[in-house]
Amino acid sequence: MKGLTKLALDIVMGAVVPIVILNNLTQPLGAPVAYVLAALVPVTYVLVDTFFISRRFNVITSYVALSAIMNGILAFWFVDGVLYALKDTASLVVSVIVFAGSLAIGRPIIQYFLIQALGPDTSAREAKLRRLLSLTQVRRSLALATLIIAGQTALAGAVNFALNVNMVTASFGSDLFNQQVAQVNALTRVAFPIASLAAFGLGFVFIFRALYGVLPRQEDKPQQEGDLWPLIDRWEPAA
Repeated sequence: MKGLTKLALDIVMGAVVPIVILNNLTQPLGAPVAYVLAALVPVTYVLVDTFFISRRFNVITSYVALSAIMNGILAFWFVDGVLYALKDTASLVVSVIVFAGSLAIGRPIIQYFLIQALGPDTSAREAKLRRLLSLTQVRRSLALATLIIAGQTALAGAVNFALNVNMVTASFGSDLFNQQVAQVNALTRVAFPIASLAAFGLGFVFIFRALYGVLPRQEDKPQQEGDLWPLIDRWEPAA
């Protein structure tokens, strides 16, 4: 699934459908039922995509699936006020912990995203890619990219918490609570995926700049327009 199509589908299933449910099914179904249904739509979408559509099982997809399961469980924690703001921000807090924690242990998690994106098709290519990623200048770019994403996620978490505290003020189980949740979702579930995509994009700019800086040049193309795998195949690690 292409990037923009996937982003659009993520926004539709993560924002549009839940907002429609909260705004239109609260009275017919009752506020608590409509709230749970709206919360479970994105969870179901992620799990179906992971296990039945893409069917790719690795560190990244496992992390995404576990985050979705956590959100599904939290959907049944019926709270309001500050506790609701904390609950709605929990997945972002976990993401910050994962990204920052990977930096703390010296294994920037963005490298797994990169390996998944490049998709080495042989064990020899995978081994060579891992040696390439172990170079000092490349490691620095991986750490910088991970830091950028962790920072953006932390900022998103702070904004999300503040929006929920100030906008979701009604009691859980009321029609007004669902309306206020929908208003916050209309802001965050569209803006945050776009901001996250921008952070990942910026991070990968630094990573690919570092990679092209150590790989051999391709004579007939500018350095950063060459196909990466032929350059990696030609690269000879220092003894």
